[in-house]
Amino acid sequence: MRRLGAIIAGGKATRFGSDKAAAMLNGRPLIEHVADGLREQVDRLIVCGRAWPGMDGVEDAPFPDMGPLGGLNAAFRYAQQNGFDEVVTAGCDVVPVAKFPMERPDDRAVYIEGHYLFGVWPVALAPRLEKHLRNQDNLSMRSWIAASGAQAITSANAFHNLNTPWDLAQYAAQRSNIGIR
Repeated sequence: MRRLGAIIAGGKATRFGSDKAAAMLNGRPLIEHVADGLREQVDRLIVCGRAWPGMDGVEDAPFPDMGPLGGLNAAFRYAQQNGFDEVVTAGCDVVPVAKFPMERPDDRAVYIEGHYLFGVWPVALAPRLEKHLRNQDNLSMRSWIAASGAQAITSANAFHNLNTPWDLAQYAAQRSNIGIR
């Protein structure tokens, strides 16, 4: 089972006010923290929706600015062209990265309950996502989760969605108060 890791990073970061993937956390860009968390779970890593030094980047598909589904669709296309069986996704702004089991009880897609960008998506779902994107205006992850039959799984980890500079500062302060870098 070959897994492709895909960091979803094509958004405009309007709430953040600047490039949140490049926002510094403990001296390193936020996207690098996400990449570190994904690398140990996948065979190759890409960034969807933008270029990033040291990582392969793919443009959202079929068009830019489609949100996370444009990134997932681009990852599916890359996976199909390069012989991957699954795509493991993470947003560029949520830490720590969820850990997914290598094997699941069935072949359905799974996502972390409450954190829809953390998911494992069988590449066999690619044609269904293409159809989903063509046949409706709802481009939310929730609509795709319902259409794909993805199963929610729980995690004991607390995840932090860093949507604003304040969120990032609070998370960094919390980590430094308990001695975590």
